[in-house]
Amino acid sequence: MDYQEIERKKLLEASERHKLALVRDFDEISLNTDRYLKNALIIGGSLALTYFVVSQLTASSKKKKRTKEEREVIDVSEEMGDNQPSLLSQLGSKLVDQATLVLLDLAKEKLSEYLQSKKSEDSK
Repeated sequence: MDYQEIERKKLLEASERHKLALVRDFDEISLNTDRYLKNALIIGGSLALTYFVVSQLTASSKKKKRTKEEREVIDVSEEMGDNQPSLLSQLGSKLVDQATLVLLDLAKEKLSEYLQSKKSEDSK
């Protein structure tokens, strides 16, 4: 009986060690999966936002046919140097600049989180 109890204790201890190892591995996999999903959502959202902005800025509008007189007026104004950017193009460029700033700030935060996690892993 003594031998069986010793073997039973050894098996229980081994079982407990394996259980802890599995739990630790599962937690690590869950953490990595969460991180990958967040990154995928951020990247997907960034791409969707960029697509939306670009599609709105480059949307083709129906051009009406201009009369001969209107074309002459446009040609004269172009010759005189009246080529100021329209309000819509100015708004579009400001919107693109803001979107770029937001995406760069987001990338900076993610890079800083990554560097902090690498630093903490190196210190262990």
